[in-house]
Amino acid sequence: MTIWQANGMRSDGDRFALLDDVAQPDADPEREACWPLLVVDDDDDVHHATEFALHGLRVLGRPLEFVHAASAAEAIALLARRDDVALVLLDVVMESEDAGLQAVERIRGELDMAAVRIILHTGQPGYAPELEAVGRYDINDYKTKSELTRSQLVTTVTAAIRSYAQIRRLEANRQTLERIIDGTNRFDAECGLATFTDGIIAQTAVLLGEAPAGMVCIGAAEDSACDGGEECVILAAAGRHAGLVNQPLAALADPAAQEALAACLREGGIQRRGRCLALNFGGRQGRKLAACFESTAAMPEIDRHLLDIFCSNIALCGDNIGLVERLRRTAYVDDLTGLPNRVAQIEAIDRLTSEGQPGERMLALVDIDNFSETIDAFGYSFGDRQLQGVAARLRALLPVDVHVARVGGDVFGVYGNAVVVDRDPLRTILSAAFDSEAGPQTISFSIGLVRAGEADAGGAELMRNAAIALKRAKVGGPGNEAFYTPAVGEETRERVHLLHDLRAAFEGGRLFLVYQPQIDLVSGRALGVEALLRWRDESGEFVPLERFIPVAEQSGLIVGIGAWVLRTALAAQRELLAQGFRLRMAVNVSPVQFRHPAFVTTVAAAVAELAIDPALLELEITESVALHGGAQIGERLHDLKRLGVTIAIDDFGTGFSSLSYLDRLPADCLKIDRSFVHALDERLSGAQIADLVVQLGKRLGMRVLAEGIEVAAQWQTLVDMGCGEGQGWLYAPALPVDELIPWLRGRER
Repeated sequence: MTIWQANGMRSDGDRFALLDDVAQPDADPEREACWPLLVVDDDDDVHHATEFALHGLRVLGRPLEFVHAASAAEAIALLARRDDVALVLLDVVMESEDAGLQAVERIRGELDMAAVRIILHTGQPGYAPELEAVGRYDINDYKTKSELTRSQLVTTVTAAIRSYAQIRRLEANRQTLERIIDGTNRFDAECGLATFTDGIIAQTAVLLGEAPAGMVCIGAAEDSACDGGEECVILAAAGRHAGLVNQPLAALADPAAQEALAACLREGGIQRRGRCLALNFGGRQGRKLAACFESTAAMPEIDRHLLDIFCSNIALCGDNIGLVERLRRTAYVDDLTGLPNRVAQIEAIDRLTSEGQPGERMLALVDIDNFSETIDAFGYSFGDRQLQGVAARLRALLPVDVHVARVGGDVFGVYGNAVVVDRDPLRTILSAAFDSEAGPQTISFSIGLVRAGEADAGGAELMRNAAIALKRAKVGGPGNEAFYTPAVGEETRERVHLLHDLRAAFEGGRLFLVYQPQIDLVSGRALGVEALLRWRDESGEFVPLERFIPVAEQSGLIVGIGAWVLRTALAAQRELLAQGFRLRMAVNVSPVQFRHPAFVTTVAAAVAELAIDPALLELEITESVALHGGAQIGERLHDLKRLGVTIAIDDFGTGFSSLSYLDRLPADCLKIDRSFVHALDERLSGAQIADLVVQLGKRLGMRVLAEGIEVAAQWQTLVDMGCGEGQGWLYAPALPVDELIPWLRGRER
């Protein structure tokens, strides 16, 4: 007999007494959590029989709560108000033949209730065939009233509620995971540790469904005890603990919370002490981080697993915070001195300038003179300690509102009030000796200064202007200072533009060589030619050599240009040889080019590539290189001599009085500077120097060649002095190869 057929009878097994005979329990306003079960049927006996049959049933530890509706429409209205119904026991045929089936469609579609389980039953199975109903509608089971016994009903209801509980658990887990993802996405690695820990409190409270009344603390290091001592600091707190920020964990008056946090930091994982729940957020970077919350809710094992996932995600965020902090320190702090770096100072200048009154501020770049020589002599460790000493003194003796930074290898930037940041106050600070391993050491400094108001620029531009001033200071030698002015800036910008144009001209093939004949002053025979560099700009105007050569030397571009000049000159020499002219080719060598480590190799390669007799190549170096080059330059000259080339000393006598280097260097020729040749007309001191050079060359067995001979009187005087060779407009200007060859042929006739 079915449960609805038992009407009015007591029964063994599947037969039941009337529900009216069963005493109803008193209502309990604080009743435990239940599974709401909605019975939908237009037969009152079905409602009573169902409630009686399932009385006392507990599923997953919870009892049932019976809710009733007499029609499909009433059921839909009730479900629209309640979203906690676990199971609907639904009659198919009520106000219409398919009312129950239509209700299923509305529950799933209109109400979007996917989790609630539905059991269909009907006393008229012909109206809804079982297979069709189950296949078309999302229902848990389909029963006819004639076959539904108590045991079947209990089994079906239990299975349906278990299914509902699992679906809700999965849904809750999905929502929790979404909250985890959303919560961790809210953490911005750029925000810094303080904001990050505030966020931990807020997001963990959302996840737990608790008020944000917790605190966050951090262990000083991975190996710290974290037993509630001073090394554990509360970084963020909320609720009644809000006043504990930056206090040690020992200041927390709640023993349960203190113990939970200490255990969490010490042992890891999730710790509970009474009402206090502590979560560990330790990452891979040696930081011990934990949060404690007041929570009395029981925690199922699956929730613990989700909390572990959440904690792991927060730990990764914490690692990112640590990484960003380290990157920020790398980006803005000099590790050696602990001072801000160049980037940090530029940003500080921009920030302070935006606050107004830039004219009252000055930027000074303080450079340690001869620092590289100090390192060569005493080592890098000594140099590091010197930098640390200078940094410490500047920071200690300048006011706190003056921004001090290390902006280069041995350069410090000082930005602040112009009364303090000026040459005299800075010299006073830096004049006292610095302590070193070798005893007190006085350090020389060069200083470049720029007043913020004069430059009318941001931090980067101000730094560039100060660097320009520093370069000008160093031109005058160690221990000098210079101020940036608009005129200085304009000059520098012109040099930059000139360098840009020179580079473009070199790469674009607008540089070319001309060749000035070198003549035997007695016979008038051509002995050689000197290759001279020329630059015609895009407008067709010649750029003076004295304008662009210094720029090429300062930029290092002269090395590439010099190598090109050498190969081009030797190629011209091959052409001259092919035309029957075996002439010496003189090529000027810049001091920067000569000191380049690969210079000798470059010469050897060019001579070999163009198959030139090295004896026909003469390299002209300046007197300053010969005098101050030291042992290394002497060795390089000897290497060149071993290649077979000859060496001439250009502009001899123009700048130095010491002649002792001539005995040590393997030079073949002395060139008398044109300034002394021009002085021959007036018989001034220049004429005497020219005569001295000629006599010195004879004594040392060197050839002597005079430059800039323009008139016959100069030629005659030089011949009378005994000078053997010369060049100048008296004979020929510098000519391109295609004009030089006809000139040479004309000299033969």
